[in-house]
Amino acid sequence: MFNIFKNNEIGSISVHDLYERIGKINLIDIREDYEYKDGHIPSAKNVPMGIILKEPEKYIDKSKEYYIVCKSGARSIKTCKQLISKGYNVVNISGGTSAYIRPLER
Repeated sequence: MFNIFKNNEIGSISVHDLYERIGKINLIDIREDYEYKDGHIPSAKNVPMGIILKEPEKYIDKSKEYYIVCKSGARSIKTCKQLISKGYNVVNISGGTSAYIRPLER
Protein backbone atom coordinates (compact mmCIF):
# COMPACT_ATOMS: atom_id res chain seq x y z
CA MET A 1 0.00 0.00 0.00
CA PHE A 2 1.26 3.43 -0.93
CA ASN A 3 1.52 5.41 2.28
CA ILE A 4 2.47 9.07 2.44
CA PHE A 5 2.40 10.78 5.79
CA LYS A 6 3.18 14.30 6.93
CA ASN A 7 6.21 14.88 9.12
CA ASN A 8 6.68 18.58 9.80
CA GLU A 9 4.85 19.35 6.55
CA ILE A 10 7.11 17.07 4.50
CA GLY A 11 5.43 14.15 2.78
CA SER A 12 7.40 10.92 3.03
CA ILE A 13 7.21 7.44 1.60
CA SER A 14 9.30 4.43 2.55
CA VAL A 15 11.52 2.75 -0.02
CA HIS A 16 9.39 -0.38 0.45
CA ASP A 17 6.25 1.49 -0.65
CA LEU A 18 8.20 3.15 -3.45
CA TYR A 19 8.75 -0.07 -5.42
CA GLU A 20 5.24 -0.21 -6.88
CA ARG A 21 5.60 3.38 -8.14
CA ILE A 22 8.95 3.06 -9.93
CA GLY A 23 8.65 4.21 -13.52
CA LYS A 24 5.41 6.06 -12.79
CA ILE A 25 6.84 8.92 -10.72
CA ASN A 26 9.50 11.61 -11.08
CA LEU A 27 12.31 10.17 -8.95
CA ILE A 28 15.41 12.27 -8.27
CA ASP A 29 18.53 10.86 -6.63
CA ILE A 30 20.38 13.79 -5.01
CA ARG A 31 23.56 11.92 -4.15
CA GLU A 32 26.83 12.87 -5.79
CA ASP A 33 27.59 11.45 -9.25
CA TYR A 34 30.02 8.83 -7.94
CA GLU A 35 27.44 7.59 -5.40
CA TYR A 36 24.75 7.37 -8.08
CA LYS A 37 27.06 5.46 -10.44
CA ASP A 38 27.80 2.97 -7.66
CA GLY A 39 24.11 1.96 -7.65
CA HIS A 40 20.74 3.71 -7.84
CA ILE A 41 17.04 2.93 -7.76
CA PRO A 42 15.74 2.14 -11.27
CA SER A 43 14.37 5.18 -13.18
CA ALA A 44 16.00 7.68 -10.79
CA LYS A 45 17.48 10.77 -12.40
CA ASN A 46 20.69 12.06 -10.79
CA VAL A 47 20.77 15.74 -9.78
CA PRO A 48 23.16 16.24 -6.83
CA MET A 49 21.82 18.13 -3.81
CA GLY A 50 24.02 21.19 -4.26
CA ILE A 51 23.00 21.56 -7.88
CA ILE A 52 19.25 21.12 -7.43
CA LEU A 53 19.18 23.53 -4.49
CA LYS A 54 21.20 26.16 -6.36
CA GLU A 55 19.01 26.17 -9.49
CA PRO A 56 15.90 24.05 -8.95
CA GLU A 57 14.05 25.70 -11.84
CA LYS A 58 16.50 24.04 -14.27
CA TYR A 59 15.60 20.54 -13.08
CA ILE A 60 12.10 20.51 -11.64
CA ASP A 61 8.74 22.10 -12.41
CA LYS A 62 6.53 23.55 -9.67
CA SER A 63 3.45 22.04 -11.33
CA LYS A 64 4.73 18.45 -10.95
CA GLU A 65 5.42 16.14 -8.01
CA TYR A 66 8.93 14.78 -7.41
CA TYR A 67 10.26 12.08 -5.11
CA ILE A 68 13.66 12.83 -3.59
CA VAL A 69 16.09 10.10 -2.51
CA CYS A 70 19.61 10.00 -1.07
CA LYS A 71 21.59 7.27 0.72
CA SER A 72 19.92 7.36 4.15
CA GLY A 73 17.19 10.00 4.02
CA ALA A 74 19.09 12.78 5.81
CA ARG A 75 20.04 14.81 2.72
CA SER A 76 16.68 14.20 1.08
CA ILE A 77 14.83 15.62 4.13
CA LYS A 78 16.98 18.77 4.04
CA THR A 79 16.51 19.09 0.29
CA CYS A 80 12.74 18.61 0.55
CA LYS A 81 12.46 21.28 3.26
CA GLN A 82 14.32 23.81 1.12
CA LEU A 83 12.43 22.97 -2.07
CA ILE A 84 9.05 23.10 -0.32
CA SER A 85 9.94 26.55 1.03
CA LYS A 86 10.49 27.62 -2.60
CA GLY A 87 7.11 26.30 -3.70
CA TYR A 88 8.06 22.89 -5.13
CA ASN A 89 5.97 19.75 -4.65
CA VAL A 90 8.37 17.10 -3.34
CA VAL A 91 8.12 13.90 -1.31
CA ASN A 92 10.96 12.47 0.77
CA ILE A 93 12.00 8.83 0.35
CA SER A 94 12.68 7.74 3.92
CA GLY A 95 15.49 5.26 4.43
CA GLY A 96 17.14 6.11 1.12
CA THR A 97 19.00 3.72 -1.13
CA SER A 98 20.56 2.03 1.91
CA ALA A 99 17.13 0.66 2.87
CA TYR A 100 16.14 -0.34 -0.67
CA ILE A 101 16.04 -4.14 -0.64
CA ARG A 102 15.89 -4.76 -4.38
CA PRO A 103 18.92 -4.63 -6.70
CA LEU A 104 20.21 -1.17 -7.54
CA GLU A 105 20.98 -0.29 -11.14
CA ARG A 106 24.51 0.61 -12.19
